[in-house]
Amino acid sequence: MPMAATSGPIERAIFHNWSATTRNCSSNRATSAIPWSTLPIADLAFISVNTAMSRELAPIAVSAGAVVIDDSSAFRMDHDVPLVVPEVNGEDVELHKGIIAIPNCSTTPLAMVVHPLSQRGSIKRIIADTYQSVSGAGGSAMVELREQSWALLDGRTVEVKFQPQQIGFNVIPHIDAFQENGYTWEEQKMIDESRKILHSPDIAISATCVRVPVYISHSVSVHIELENPISVNEAKDSLRLMPGLQVMDDPANNIYPMPSDVAGKDDVYVGRIRQDASHPNGLAMWVVSDNLRKGAALNSIQIAEEMIERDCLRM
Repeated sequence: MPMAATSGPIERAIFHNWSATTRNCSSNRATSAIPWSTLPIADLAFISVNTAMSRELAPIAVSAGAVVIDDSSAFRMDHDVPLVVPEVNGEDVELHKGIIAIPNCSTTPLAMVVHPLSQRGSIKRIIADTYQSVSGAGGSAMVELREQSWALLDGRTVEVKFQPQQIGFNVIPHIDAFQENGYTWEEQKMIDESRKILHSPDIAISATCVRVPVYISHSVSVHIELENPISVNEAKDSLRLMPGLQVMDDPANNIYPMPSDVAGKDDVYVGRIRQDASHPNGLAMWVVSDNLRKGAALNSIQIAEEMIERDCLRM
């Protein structure tokens, strides 16, 4: 997880390089090359590993006195673990019992646009279709996109290694494993996590998650049904007041957020805001964010700053 830029009160950071782990072949478990007991005492532990390792490491860090901010899906839906986007539900950090989870990188931008609109009236239904960059699948997926693109441009056969299908000059409607209900785990995470972050367990949500041949930034086509109608101008006013959210919406002059514009930026961008032609109480919009920043590293740092500001580093 890349470190986000911050001007907040974090004075000292200690990094443990998990690329320097060793693997025990007999148990197929990754083992730290540096024992946890040798690490200095810390107030916060940022963990960005796979789910199994998070479940192993987080309790160790908590028992050593640190508050864990975890980037995996290991704890997101645990009842006792806050799932936090600071601009949306920052107060939830006060409920932690040693672990705070950050959402999936496609859930965060969705919550960022839904939250200010929910202040105008109850949200009844959300349909979100994502266009997710390959960096969400790791560095190997980025290399695979480059290699496949070169091969196709040279007229050579592509080799599929890390994605379920060819990603070069293609889109794949398949991120993570399929469930019995036909949704992928990625799609189910968006549904469950959004309800938890928004404190709205009854919102009807459907998601389709698609991998696209883009290096960085996830995009989401969002349709929101409210209990009562609001105008496009009212929606824009609410969105402009949301911290960390930028309205970029002048389609007459070809101005709308795109992955190439947003990569490397901290804020979430929203455009193409319009009335939903299929429902009188509906809005449609296009949302783009850097999945490596607000979708991961930046959100973790903001959670830490929120905890410091609220003086709740201790349980």
